[in-house]
Parts: sequence; C-alpha cells; structure tokens
Amino acid sequence: MWGGRFAEATDELVQAFNASIDVDRAMALEDLEGSIAHATMLGEQGIVAPAEAAALIDGLKALIADVEAGRIEWSVALEDVHMNLEKRLTERVGPVGGKLHTARSRNDQVATDFRLAVRARTVRLIELLREVRGVFVDLAERHVDAILPGYTHLQVAQPVRFGHHFLAYFEMFTRDQRRLEDSLARLDVSPLGAGALAGTGFPIDRHRTAELLGFVEPAANSLDAVSDRDFALEFLSAASIAMMHLSRLSEELILWSSQEFGFVVLPDSHTTGSSIMPQKKNPDVAELIRGKTGRVYGALFGLLTVMKGLPLAYNKDMQEDKEGVFDAAATLAVCLRLTADMLPKMQVQSERTRFAAGRAFSNATDLADHLARGGLPFREAHEAVGKLVAIALAEGCDLQDLPLERLREVAPQLNDDVYRVLDVESVVDARTSYGGTARPRVLEQVARARAALASEATA
Repeated sequence: MWGGRFAEATDELVQAFNASIDVDRAMALEDLEGSIAHATMLGEQGIVAPAEAAALIDGLKALIADVEAGRIEWSVALEDVHMNLEKRLTERVGPVGGKLHTARSRNDQVATDFRLAVRARTVRLIELLREVRGVFVDLAERHVDAILPGYTHLQVAQPVRFGHHFLAYFEMFTRDQRRLEDSLARLDVSPLGAGALAGTGFPIDRHRTAELLGFVEPAANSLDAVSDRDFALEFLSAASIAMMHLSRLSEELILWSSQEFGFVVLPDSHTTGSSIMPQKKNPDVAELIRGKTGRVYGALFGLLTVMKGLPLAYNKDMQEDKEGVFDAAATLAVCLRLTADMLPKMQVQSERTRFAAGRAFSNATDLADHLARGGLPFREAHEAVGKLVAIALAEGCDLQDLPLERLREVAPQLNDDVYRVLDVESVVDARTSYGGTARPRVLEQVARARAALASEATA
C-alpha cells in the first residue's frame, strides 16, 4: 500500500498489531456498497471512462456474491477490509481496479462504511424493540386482572395490576426505540468525498454519492466528516440505556422466580439446572442479560476514552471504534431476541401475587386517603393510620384483619365501609388518575400502546 515511501518491510508483530481485518471485515458489504456508489459517480463525472466505471461496478457486484458466499480469504498482510477487497477487485478486473481509489481516502471510506454499518444495526434493533414492546402489550392485556405488590426501596408499597407493571416496560422500551430512531437523523450524512481530511481537487459530486447510499446529505465539513464518531457514541449510549432497562427487567424476573417470591415461573426453555443440585431451576438467561449490560457500558466508555484526547482529523486510535460498537449491537440484539421469546412463555402465579399484594399494609395509604376524604387533615390521617399499623403489627395481623372497634379506638369516624376501602381490588381500582393502575386506566394504556404499534406498522 505504501511501498514507494518505505525501504524496509513492516515488522510482523507491527503488521498484526496494526491490522483491523478481523473486526472490519464485518463491514465488507458496506464497503462494496460505498465503492459501487463511488465508482458510479466517477464514471458520471468523467473522472474515469464510462467503460472503466462499468468494469469496476461489475467487479464490485461480483465481490458482493463472493462475500455473501464466504469465498473471500482475508489477509492480515493487507491490513483491513478496504485493501483486501481492492486487491481482490484488481485481481478480477485488472489494473483498472487501481482507479477505484481515485478521489477517495481510506479515511472517508472507513467513515462511510462505519455509518452504513451502524445504520443497518440501528434499523435491526428498532425492529427488535418494536417486537419486544408488542410482547409487553400482550402480557399487560393477558394479566390485567392479576395484582401484585408494588415496591419502593424493595419494600411493599401499594398494590398494582400486573398489566400496569408490564406497561411500564413498554414505555421504557418505547423511549429506547425513539432514541435509536432519533439518532438516525444525525447518522444520516455521508463522509464520502471528504478525502483524507481536506476534500479533493477532482470534480466529484458528493451529493450524488450521498443519494446513491441513501444518505440525506453529504457532511458539510471535510475535517468533521473523517474525524466524527459522535454517531457511534450516540448509538452506544442508546444501546447502554436499553441494556439498563433489560437489566432491571431481568433483576425483577430473577427475584420473582425465586422460591421466596414465587410470583412467576420462567419457562424450561430459558432456564438451566445444576450439575449437583437436582432441584435447581436457574434463571440463567435473565442473569446473563443482567451481566452483559456491563459489556455494553464498557463499549461506550471505551470509545469515549479513545476519542477524548484526539486532535483533528483522523488518528489510528480510531481503529478501536468498531469492535465495541459491533459487539454492543450484537449483544443488545440477542438480549432483545431472548426477552421476546422468553416472556410469552412465563407463567404468572396470580393467586400468590394477589395474596402478597394484600399483605404488609399495602392498603395503608388508602385508609389515610379515606380518612382525609372524610374531612381529617391528611397529616393527621397519616398519623392515625401509622398508629393502627403499629397495633396490627403488635397483634400479628394486617389492617383489614383488625375488628372495627379496634380501628375506631384510633379513628372513631370509621364505619363498616372501611373494609371495602381496604380490599386489595378496591385499592388498585382507586388509582383512577391518568396513567394509574385502576383497571379502566390500564386498559386505556393497552389501547394506546396498541394504537402506537399499529401506526408504526403502517408508517
């Protein structure tokens, strides 16, 4: 590649250390796509003869078939995917293959390939997130009548409908999908034609290559075009947030499937056993998703660290940009796939969750609200219910188990209708505010979520 300048062969260890082919060959199809656009433009602009451009394009299309069929033997000596494919092209079409690199540098070439690769992975992840969101809507509708304890500080707080809980994840993953969709707008510019850093003196048409590659426009500044990796950082940031949501879900599945909780039974297909304890059923998929979250975070912080001290424009450090991105994309994709496959097979133990929801004084707030509606200032109502909780604890029962005369020792204004207020079904259905856990409100959320998914399907 640079033999004209150097008199000594590259050291073998340096060659291996310098090579990126093991990582960037994942962009082989994107590299060929970019080269076809470049060759097309070179021919249209008269920078190469029409016949030469046609030969280049035919050769590049043949290489696409070779890549897809796995017929390319990748060489570390050729360093990266770009030079490997250019050499194969020249072997196929002859010396005219050397004209492909006219008015182009590997700097703008790799930036273009990388954007194309991240775009493809972003689109795939958007599809998976949409599928996962649909799973949560189905679960919410199926389990709208199941009630479980809601927690703060992992202490029983107030009961909620299971459907309400599942729809919280629908909202989280909707935001994850929107973040990726929004990132496409900033990714959707073409670096091709920026050259090494300063552009080129050839009469190229950067708008034409941007159009051929499906970009909205060419990058406006050649220095920025080859040195920008914001799009990769934004992708990793969105992926990290999505993995965080998956990790929180996984943590709940791990807790819920334990013997102590017993709220759900995870499917055999997505759990494992023990080599020594025959009774064990381990939530390994959920645990691995939780564990792999750190892997995606690491990719984000790794690339931030690579980029933080780099002067403009391209530096070899930036070769470290792709491995973490590709690994994060693959990790998030498999975690979403596993989640979408596992959750529909999960069994909710609704009798156990309902029983748990009615324990630990989860209805205490409702009793305070009931007293406040009767005219007692809320702070006084809060204090009165606190005293009743202390009495119930001393007697080893829940609020709804205390006799009316015992309740009236602290709150004499109470009558028999207090037991309706304290019933767990009444407690959840009392939350009628928009976005609340009352049954009609949960069904509204289900309908809203289904409408959103339907509109996306027809967009």
